[in-house]
Amino acid sequence: MKLIIYITIILSLCGIHISHAINDAGNINEISIEAHIEQLYIELENTKAQYQEKYTLISVALSEATQGIKESITTDQKLYWLLEKDQLKEERERLELSELSDLSKIRYIKGLQIIKILYEKTLALDHHFASVSTFREINKIANPNNYPEFKNIKETIGVKADKKKGFNLTNILGNNIYASVAHSFISLFNNEATSRTQKEESLKDVECILDFTLRMHNDLNTIYFETVFLQKSNENIMGELQQLFIDFTKPIKYRISLKECRNSDDWDNVRDHLDTYLEALNTALADDSKRYKAHKMQINLEFPIDRLLQFITQYNAFIDQGAKFYEKFGIMLNSYENETQCASQIPVEYKKLKESIAVAIEKFNTAYKPVEINGSKMKEVLYGLNEYD
Repeated sequence: MKLIIYITIILSLCGIHISHAINDAGNINEISIEAHIEQLYIELENTKAQYQEKYTLISVALSEATQGIKESITTDQKLYWLLEKDQLKEERERLELSELSDLSKIRYIKGLQIIKILYEKTLALDHHFASVSTFREINKIANPNNYPEFKNIKETIGVKADKKKGFNLTNILGNNIYASVAHSFISLFNNEATSRTQKEESLKDVECILDFTLRMHNDLNTIYFETVFLQKSNENIMGELQQLFIDFTKPIKYRISLKECRNSDDWDNVRDHLDTYLEALNTALADDSKRYKAHKMQINLEFPIDRLLQFITQYNAFIDQGAKFYEKFGIMLNSYENETQCASQIPVEYKKLKESIAVAIEKFNTAYKPVEINGSKMKEVLYGLNEYD
């Protein structure tokens, strides 16, 4: 039964399901993470139950041996029961080591699976941040100098400007949103060659553009810079995750990085290294003279799990932070009060940005947030902790 459990979990690590549920295209249907963890939880509980049955049998036998010692009449009888009791205690100790080993193996393999899943999430986040934090697009919709209508007015004003009274801005100030708008207003109002009607028409052509960019300029820049900050934080998370993978696979002597493993789909090789390690552990467990070696090998499987739990806390904190940032972005983008009135002149990029932020908020609360690795059940799955014990 234990062999079946090991094979089942190891195959799940590489995305191969025992049911071989293959669709018409030949791809394996993936179960949800929640279902995967629930199945693993059941496997752990079944393993514990199987060992509990063996503990019960040993406990009954120990009680019989104790009673036999008390009721022994001859020395030979007492010696028999004493030896029987010692053997049962040694058997119980071996059983405890075997149970810890089996549970550690299952948790270790699940830890690898979680690392794999979290890496995919951080890659998706990195792609998202890169798409949102494109400065060229943000700058395009935040600066009126990038709108053809405003450029036309500036050119018209320049042609009709009084050469004696007028002046031109430097390149630096000419690209500054506030200096450029102020200069254009001053030049337009002081231009005697343009009638009042023409001035009002010119303003009407760009009123929505100026209103939008002047109101939203700071908010759009805030979204850009804070998204860059989140992207850098996500890069740090990815670095931590890659280091965690190195620490995690060090005991089984797998030396390839997480990035390379993922890109080359090398999970079968990870499985092979793990199989080799488990064979050595089983050999050590069966030999009383190698009891210390087996204990050390088991600790080497347990220790990376502790690191994984620490990383999960760090990852969740980052996702919570990102969700709050994006909720703020959503409020900023929805704060433009003249959106309906100026709908025809608001750039398409602004609407796309709003849609992207709305989708991101939803993903931060679902796809990116690893809900399945929170709570007491996940702690028990990974670390054997049960708050009700």
